[in-house]
Amino acid sequence: MKLKKFINFLNKLEEKSIFYKLDKVRKDAIMVEVVVPGERWEIEFLEDGTINIEKFIGDGDMYDAKELEALFSEFSD
Repeated sequence: MKLKKFINFLNKLEEKSIFYKLDKVRKDAIMVEVVVPGERWEIEFLEDGTINIEKFIGDGDMYDAKELEALFSEFSD
């Protein structure tokens, strides 16, 4: 994807008032993280022109502060 198309994509997100932020987690890609109600999208634009999209869709369940203990016990070194 050429830079102009990438910028047009970002402009469209802004025009539609869709929250996003830019990140770089891979050597050959720029990631656009998009947050909409109940979902988070990771859209990676790779240097070869490929676009990869991963969607994280919430189940609507809400948790209290006790869930933080699960976070640290399950995912820390």
